[in-house]
This record gives sequence, C-alpha cells and structure tokens, in this order.
Amino acid sequence: RAPGAPVSEDFVVHRHEPASFLGRAQDWLLEAEAEYGLILGIAADLASGSSVYDRVYLATVEAAGEVVGCVFRTPPFKLGLTRMPIEALPAVVEDVADRFDRLPAVLGPESEASRFADLWAGRRGVEVREGMRQRISRLDVVEPPARPASGSMRPAGPGDAELALRWLRAFESEAGVGPADPEQQVAAYLRDRELFLWQCGEVVSMAAATGATPHGIRIAYVYTPPEQRGRGYASSLVAELSQSQLDAGRRFCFLYTDRANPTSNEIYRRIGYRPVCDVVDLEFV
Repeated sequence: RAPGAPVSEDFVVHRHEPASFLGRAQDWLLEAEAEYGLILGIAADLASGSSVYDRVYLATVEAAGEVVGCVFRTPPFKLGLTRMPIEALPAVVEDVADRFDRLPAVLGPESEASRFADLWAGRRGVEVREGMRQRISRLDVVEPPARPASGSMRPAGPGDAELALRWLRAFESEAGVGPADPEQQVAAYLRDRELFLWQCGEVVSMAAATGATPHGIRIAYVYTPPEQRGRGYASSLVAELSQSQLDAGRRFCFLYTDRANPTSNEIYRRIGYRPVCDVVDLEFV
C-alpha cells in the first residue's frame, strides 16, 4: 500500500441507475474520455432508453466522498473496470459477488484486472486464463489513405439487415466478441442509422459508429469478408466514417483493437488512430 493510501475499508461501492451514474461519475470519466468511452456510451444509451441491454450493473467506487473508479457490466458479458486504487478491489469484489454468482471474465487495466481476478478466483474457486489484450486508440484528425479504395460509403438501410446480421455473426466468430442478441443489435443500428457500408458494385465492408460520448464516438464491428480483403475497403470506410463523425461535430473517434492483430492495428495507425492505453481480458474457467 502506498504511503497515505486509504485502507480497503475506506472504499465504498455505490450502485446506480444509468441517469444517477452519469450524474455522479461523468465528470470523473470525462477526464479520460477516450479511455472510458465504452462505459460512457453504454450509460448514455441506457439513460436515453436506446440500449439493447438490461439488468446492467453500474457502480462508482468512492473514497472520502470522491469518485476514484467505476465498475460496469452488461450481462451476459464480462465485468469492466476503470483505473482505481488497487486497495479498492476487495470492496469491488465484495459488491460484485453480492450481485453475480458467476462472471465470464473481467476487462480493465492490467493491474486492476489482475487483482480483481485473483480475488474473484479465490472467492469462487475458479481458474484465471488470459484472454485478449486490447488497445484503445483515438483519432482527432483523419489521415486519408494514400490510395483510396474504389467505391463509396453509404448508410445501411432495412434492405441490408440480412447481410449485416450475417457479417456481425462472422465478426463475432473471428474476433470472439459480439452482441448478446445480434438480431436485436442490427435492428438498433439500422433504427439509429449507426451502421455504414462500403459499396463497390456490391457491398464489400461494414463498420458502425456507436456509443456516443459527450465529445466522441466509438467505431466498432469493422468487418470485410475474407474474399474482399487486401483491397483497402476497410481503410477507406473507417477513414471516411471517422471524417463524417468529425464533420458532424465530434472532437474525436475511438476504437478497440486486438494487440495480437498487427494488420488491423497498422490500418488504423495509418488513418490517424493513436494509442491511448491498453486493457486486458482475464477469463474465469
């Protein structure tokens, strides 16, 4: 324990409804908006009634009346942690265990996620296995591809629902992550006009702009079918989609990438995405 750091008994975990969570935690989260864009976007969607998730867990971790961290979960998915004092993790585990009997995994900064995983494994008698290591990157200025792909971007419409569902399931199969209900997610994307396609004769790539924060938006579910890869479609789509979001008033875009996938990381770097921080998945088996 660092000199002067509070002991574990000094940390309190408060659960919130979405609106009260934002009222309590938003200012703290905005100090690292791109890093905490996922939780900000989820909470905002929940507060507006547009989220596809229910039974969500949103909590602030507090010491001496001040927010020092946040915890969230959209069942059936993993638990998410922000940065927080390591000494707070016993209190977090206690509250999460009161709410959930099981967790598939925890996602967060390595120190916090590792400490939580050790405590959870000891409490529930499970083993911990390292999952995906991810990088959060942020774009403030688009760097257009040197050789733009043929074709153009367009918003997805109702007639694209079947294709979008098929590709979303393919993305989930390849990446190991995806929505709990792909059909519901596609319907929400189409309703909110958050899904975009690259058309080159036929549709050859897709991406979503979703989970808006006060100043940014997340780019997600970037997918090109294997037979269309290597032609720059995803690069051009993500560049144009990111630029359209900046043109609409967003200050930045952000996204998550698999650190073990150098191809996608290089694509985003060339467009203008720069690393913000790394997070790790630790799975419970």
